[in-house]
Amino acid sequence: MKKIGKYKIRGLLGRGGMGKIYKVEVPVIGKIAALKRLEPNPVLVNIMGPEKIRDLFISEAVNMAYLRHPNIVQILDFDEADGKLFYIMDYYCNNLGTMIGETYKTEMPSRMIKTDKAIHYTRQMLLGLACLHHAGIVHRDIKPFNILVTDYDTVKICDFGLSKLRGEAFPGPSNLKVGSPWYAAPEQEINPDQADFSADIYPVGVTLYRMLTGTLPTEPLAVLGDISPDLDEAWDVFIKKAIARKSKDRFVSANAMLKELDALQAAREIRKEKICSLPPVPEFQTSETKPPKMSGKLRSQHVKVSPQEAPKLFSTDKLWRPLCYMQNDFRVNTDDTITDSATGLIWQQSGTDYPVTWNHARVYIDKLNKACFAGHDNWRLPTVDELMSLLTEPLRDRDFCVEPIFDNTQKWLWSADTRSYVAAWYVSVDMGFVAWQDFSAYYYVRAVCGN
Repeated sequence: MKKIGKYKIRGLLGRGGMGKIYKVEVPVIGKIAALKRLEPNPVLVNIMGPEKIRDLFISEAVNMAYLRHPNIVQILDFDEADGKLFYIMDYYCNNLGTMIGETYKTEMPSRMIKTDKAIHYTRQMLLGLACLHHAGIVHRDIKPFNILVTDYDTVKICDFGLSKLRGEAFPGPSNLKVGSPWYAAPEQEINPDQADFSADIYPVGVTLYRMLTGTLPTEPLAVLGDISPDLDEAWDVFIKKAIARKSKDRFVSANAMLKELDALQAAREIRKEKICSLPPVPEFQTSETKPPKMSGKLRSQHVKVSPQEAPKLFSTDKLWRPLCYMQNDFRVNTDDTITDSATGLIWQQSGTDYPVTWNHARVYIDKLNKACFAGHDNWRLPTVDELMSLLTEPLRDRDFCVEPIFDNTQKWLWSADTRSYVAAWYVSVDMGFVAWQDFSAYYYVRAVCGN
């Protein structure tokens, strides 16, 4: 199968109980989109019957088409090909589950997200849910993998396959579980028809806790202030209220949770100012607890490497984070570049103003060299090893007190290293990990050259 209707298939993005999601190309204009096709699991067909599943799929598309909000994914087209329904959405290559490194073994540790970004994402999730709930829709499957992350670091709620209108009865059998383990509210697991707007509050609390701690909320809960000193006891109370076992003990609405989150954030900013005004506390880490440091020349020749071989080549842990961090010696120059004496590299202080595809990244490099940017004509895409030298140890106590010397716009950076003939490796600078994406994905470029 090379096409679905008029859309050319470019790859399989994922699959679920209701169907498969394909990466497709729109004819003539070449735009990349996501296509969800009704291809239900045979077990689900036996349980519910094909007509009920078809009705659910149509209902999902209708609900999405009705909603217009910057934090909810938009449906662009609906059609049928070869007897199977499908709809088209905007394509975003990132989702929150991938960014935190969550796997199908959900209970395994994941990457932590710095507090500012975790709040940034949570606010948008709540704004999107407020719109959903205003329309009378309960999502019932909020989880990191259903939170798309755009090229500009905003989030969009997707996958309405399990959603329902408030008061609407679930068409499946009473013993069929609705939602995802660890994220589904307790009352929803017992009886899907009991799920109201509060059932969507619960997974937002679970997701926020996971972003801040790298773990799922199991008793006893972590004290957030032990992880980051700018989070006081009020944050622990906030999380406990969001993930209360009884729905009546949670926030009454997404807007109510958002209002409390904004109040906590305002108080946190004051707390941060006070912490940063104090002299630094001496570090007492031993060689056993302090991550090792390195310095010296890095690999500059690009390579093609598979995901199986990459962790060894890049020296990363199971979550694709560096095993060692560079002991940088940065000097900010007057020509929008930064020199690192530890590696002998000169970096752009910023990079592309907007995210670009990998092929356009190479075009950008050519333009820099033709213009002899900052007096150099040997600019190139950095290797993963070189990009990883820009990463810092994650979540140190006073990270928020340090002003960055590089432009914060460029959060995800293309590397010269490729995974295959259609995919390349990139580095998330703000979250500190390595990953890969198709050439058609949109990331930033920060060029490098030798000193």
